[in-house]
Amino acid sequence: MTTGWLLLFFLPFLLSLAGKAQMPRMLCFVTSGLAMLLSVQPGAAALPWGAGMLIAVISVRERLRSVGH
Repeated sequence: MTTGWLLLFFLPFLLSLAGKAQMPRMLCFVTSGLAMLLSVQPGAAALPWGAGMLIAVISVRERLRSVGH
């Protein structure tokens, strides 16, 4: 597994580090690890990776909303 693939799999976790709460970070770390483990089958990593990205984007969006108000 190359560095590029690992960066792609852990992108939700890295994005969640910009959020304020701890729970989305943990959830994104778990979904990223699950995506990495399921990547041995083509297409199997899409669901956990997508869920992690959704959690991370919502976390960052809430951080930006709280800064703006």
